[in-house]
Amino acid sequence: MLNRPPQNLTIATSGASGAIFLRQLLLAVERDRRVQTVNFVASDSALRVMAEELGLKGRSNLIGQILGASAGRSGNRSSRKIKEQSNADIGANVASGSYPADAMIVIPCSVGTLARIANGVASHLIERAADVALKEKRPLVLCVRETPLNKIHIRNMYRAADAGATVFPLIPAFYYGPACLDEMAREFAYRVLAHLGLPQPDAFRWKG
Repeated sequence: MLNRPPQNLTIATSGASGAIFLRQLLLAVERDRRVQTVNFVASDSALRVMAEELGLKGRSNLIGQILGASAGRSGNRSSRKIKEQSNADIGANVASGSYPADAMIVIPCSVGTLARIANGVASHLIERAADVALKEKRPLVLCVRETPLNKIHIRNMYRAADAGATVFPLIPAFYYGPACLDEMAREFAYRVLAHLGLPQPDAFRWKG
């Protein structure tokens, strides 16, 4: 782990259900002044899922639409720190180990994306950026979303973890009594960020 909070994050999303968790994670890093740069990558399948689950329309102003799809805001919100990268651009900055990315999160991470990462199949930017994180021994968090799991999924989770990734299944907590889906997804996003050294001040903390 880093000796300081990560300032440069790569956040990717794939075609598994759970776009609400991605939205809450992006909203959190957008607010967090410790985070200076976020490179965001979405697969084609993720774009379809986000359209269905977040009501996004088309690919224009994707970041603004995601950030604005909360609490009834319009989709015109922009971000200076979150930069979209094309999943087809294998020559993007995060595809190189010389680019100073501090950590990477894939949320949600489909089992197909998990399989490609676990087996070194890096034909698109998401898998290549994850491969770079592993080879450079940088934190890589895979928020896997699937149920039930077959043996192939379990073996791939083991391979990814054995290579250095953190398998962080997309399983929200209920013991703090979330009042709505957004609150549940936000607390999960906070758990992911705390794991990387970015604890959030308004996160729930169990006091026993």
